[in-house]
Amino acid sequence: MKDSDGKRMQWVDHMIRIRDHQDQAAFAALFGHFAPRVKGFLMKSGADASLAEEVAQEVMATCWHKANMFDPARASVATWIFTIARNRKIDVLRKQRRPEPEDLAWGPEEEPDQADVMALQQESEQLGRAIAELPPAQRELIQKAYFGDLSHSEIADQTGLPLGTIKSRIRLALERLRHAMK
Repeated sequence: MKDSDGKRMQWVDHMIRIRDHQDQAAFAALFGHFAPRVKGFLMKSGADASLAEEVAQEVMATCWHKANMFDPARASVATWIFTIARNRKIDVLRKQRRPEPEDLAWGPEEEPDQADVMALQQESEQLGRAIAELPPAQRELIQKAYFGDLSHSEIADQTGLPLGTIKSRIRLALERLRHAMK
């Protein structure tokens, strides 16, 4: 048996002792070995030191609390721990990107400024005229993409046109609309 195989079996033994006996010494050894490696993994993937430290702590706590879920037949201890770390990192990133709910205003909303309403109405009318002036093939694709909420691939499937043609026509149409709206 190679030394790495012996080490691997040692970690499996530690996990079993944690799972079956809540063995704190086994957990301390596991923590001492894997926590710095998990922190390093997280920092290499873009987390700052404090976030990496916090997530590494959470990962190791998960190892303690969910040791019963570890199956040595499915993965090594290292693979299991780093999978938990990767999933936790994804959760943290999603949470960071999620916008916070805005404060809800109490009472009736303010009436929009009439000048803003008129400007928006004029821009909408100008856009409608610009779309109407597009060549029929471009107009149809713009309508499907932006008013029909279809992806370029869905439009290609629906029209039978090559995807490159769809993208080119939409790009040309958007350029024409941009110039018309100046």
